[in-house]
Amino acid sequence: MLNVKGKWAFITGASRGIGYLSALFMASQGCNLVLHSRKEEHAKKVLDEVKAKGVEAHIVAAELSDFGQVENMLKKIDSLGVQIDIVLNNAGLQIGYRTEYLKTPINDYLESFKINTVAPALICYHFLPKMMERGFGRIVNTSSGIRLEPEQAGYSASKAALDKITIDLGSKLNGTDVTINLADPGWCRTDLGGPNAPNAPESTIPGILVGAFIDDKKSGRWFPAQDFCGMTLADAVAKAEKEYASPY
Repeated sequence: MLNVKGKWAFITGASRGIGYLSALFMASQGCNLVLHSRKEEHAKKVLDEVKAKGVEAHIVAAELSDFGQVENMLKKIDSLGVQIDIVLNNAGLQIGYRTEYLKTPINDYLESFKINTVAPALICYHFLPKMMERGFGRIVNTSSGIRLEPEQAGYSASKAALDKITIDLGSKLNGTDVTINLADPGWCRTDLGGPNAPNAPESTIPGILVGAFIDDKKSGRWFPAQDFCGMTLADAVAKAEKEYASPY
């Protein structure tokens, strides 16, 4: 299992929900953090909490549907003078549930793809060359297990596209110490999942993060976080490495 103490992780959507819980967990492992939210003030609470755990941390802000803001955010991260070792593309948008799914608005697709597909792809493309040059890095892209629900077509299609990008990129990295994998939190009671979801956000820890700790040089895997619920981190990572095969 990878020791992340002293390393730097960049987490999108870190001010609430699963991103917030991920930030606290990574800090508890000694990992320094760059925390993203749409506005800096939204992340001040989590910033204070992770610093209280003894790690270094910074805030960056961007509306992920605005690619100019994404580019400026990445430039700001570069200017911090820290080396990003781990990327957790957690932020996402569920734009709506369309009962009349044959009338799904075009904008459902446009906005969903901006935030759920294009923005995380841009983030991957920014950090991967540096990781590949150093010979080390971990990227975990948040997927979705939604299937056969045209009521959520924009969301599910954008996540399927992110899956495709991740698996294709992973084919170039497999066998190296730069890995890129997918994690599915399951349906959770977050702002995105709503109050009727069966799973608490806390149930995603540590499963949503196993891709940051694996140490077997395999990419392109899909880790369902609920399969690891209640496990220790060490046991979850061991299960991920043993039971979840690379698709190549």
